[in-house]
Amino acid sequence: MAFVKGAWRILVAIKDGLVLLFLLLFFGLLYAALSFSPKPAKPIGSGALLLDLDGAIVEQPAEVSATAILSGSGDQAKEYRLSDILTALDAARTDDKVKAVVLDLDDFTGGGQVAIARVGKALDAVRAAKKPVFAFATLYSDDSYQLAAHASEAWVDPMGGVAIAGRGGSGLYYKGLIDKLGVNTHVYRVGTYKSFVEPYIRADQSPAAKQANQELAGALWQNWQDDVTKARPKAKVAAYAADPAAAASATGGDLAKAALAAGLVDKLGDQEAFEDRVAKVAGDPSDKDDTDYAAIDYATYLKARKPANDGQIGVLTVAGDIVDGEAGPGTAAGDTISDLLLKALDEKDLKALVVRVDSPGGSVQASEKIRRAIMEAKSAGLPIVVSMGNVAASGGYWVSTPADIVFAEPDTITGSIGVFGIIPSFEGTLAKMGITTDGVRTTPLSGQPDIAGGTTPQFDQIMQMGVEDIYRRFVGLVAKARHKTPGQIDAIAQGRVWDGGTARQIGLVDRFGDLNDAIAEAARRAKIDPAKAKPYWIEKQPDKFAEFIQSIADREKDDAGAPRDLIGREAKLQQRWALQAVADVRALVSGAGVRADCLECRGYGAPKPASRDARGWLALLGSAWH
Repeated sequence: MAFVKGAWRILVAIKDGLVLLFLLLFFGLLYAALSFSPKPAKPIGSGALLLDLDGAIVEQPAEVSATAILSGSGDQAKEYRLSDILTALDAARTDDKVKAVVLDLDDFTGGGQVAIARVGKALDAVRAAKKPVFAFATLYSDDSYQLAAHASEAWVDPMGGVAIAGRGGSGLYYKGLIDKLGVNTHVYRVGTYKSFVEPYIRADQSPAAKQANQELAGALWQNWQDDVTKARPKAKVAAYAADPAAAASATGGDLAKAALAAGLVDKLGDQEAFEDRVAKVAGDPSDKDDTDYAAIDYATYLKARKPANDGQIGVLTVAGDIVDGEAGPGTAAGDTISDLLLKALDEKDLKALVVRVDSPGGSVQASEKIRRAIMEAKSAGLPIVVSMGNVAASGGYWVSTPADIVFAEPDTITGSIGVFGIIPSFEGTLAKMGITTDGVRTTPLSGQPDIAGGTTPQFDQIMQMGVEDIYRRFVGLVAKARHKTPGQIDAIAQGRVWDGGTARQIGLVDRFGDLNDAIAEAARRAKIDPAKAKPYWIEKQPDKFAEFIQSIADREKDDAGAPRDLIGREAKLQQRWALQAVADVRALVSGAGVRADCLECRGYGAPKPASRDARGWLALLGSAWH
């Protein structure tokens, strides 16, 4: 009886706690709603268009979670849509009210090389229109400096500098930990270069993986240098990056002066001095400006200049991880994207379809579902054009196979035509704790996969055969799309990742070009004047309640941003990469079992915002065993 009373008291306490929590949440939201007053639309005055990029540039921003915002558990870094930035810059180019463009890159967390290079071209167009572009940061990284290189004047704080790391780095290999914990990783794969599984079966990279990764990193690094050198010919980028210690030593360790001496920046000055310089071009600030110059708010300007979504060229965005089921923007959920496309085909008078792909892949089933939906558009007679962004690999290439023509950029990461599956089992771990398993079976597959007792040889054989069958299908789809034999595709497949320039040479893509080029080509194929062609974006609309909560959070946001010194900035960046790595492992174990995925491709963009409590099975095992 005492036990029952104790249990009852615990349940009542839990109930009371939940009621209190919901009441607090309710009244908090009620107060926020009553106190919230949207900023009235105001006319756009004359000044400098301010791009305060306190986050990453992405193809499609991830859906904001209201729960994460309210609880404070989500990553606070923002995401800015690439096409929105390009729209604003293109409008600013011919807008007499815009006297200059200002890039505040202090809290910029990066983006894929394709996206950043494209913004760089838009900045070049602004400068060609005789409008100055000013850039400021305390500390420039590779991505922020690639943008700053396209500025008329690049400023750096005297306490900061330019830190160019180049492409590449090290990854984590778990084989030693797995052996220590007694975990058995069952790996099923096809592809010599399908190297994501290597951290679970090796203590280092295989020679094949290292060679492929080195060639990819080398190609992207060379393209980065070419872009920066073209934008800023006087900058001694190669020498500075090759021996940064010598450059710093020549100025007594002063990184800002070293960057100035190497021609990487034009001016040394703090934020106040920088804003005074901008004011000479843009004019003095109004009482409502938060800057010392007349600034045009980016969000307000974009809202006024963004065209209506009423075109005849459908643009289907496949961005983020390809997953089964449904999800919001920023994740390529098979059910969501296929339903959106089929609905658009049914309700809109579309003349052509452009598939914008910026995904490293994921679930095979979801990739196939998206591909079939695209094939419905093709069966309806619509020309299909694929436009590859930063990454279109594995499942991202799978969904590209229906295309009549494929556009990519030299910096696009593509290929990774391979398939794998991985299942952990913990019989060894449990044995260390004195726990064993036993039972009965009626077939060789009874209870399989048994993560507590291990898999059977028959199950392993079936899984491997299934992976090999999917790989054959993948190769067949690509061979048919690229008008080659399966043998020819297999020779360049094997899970290998290629840069866009090499991919074009070996026939995986057709032309270089951006999304606008793809839309123009789709219009020509649909016999529409490309100059009159307008896109119709086929996307799921973000949650309005989450946007409302985010707007309140933005208003209450304090001025504390990312660390701006070299050590603090790199530590924060590595923390975000670590969170993404854990989230990737978690998704691998809890998501689709058989995958057309290229997780190593993620290291060439910006880390995605992740929940701080994301934990994979390795982390859980480590904490339990410890």
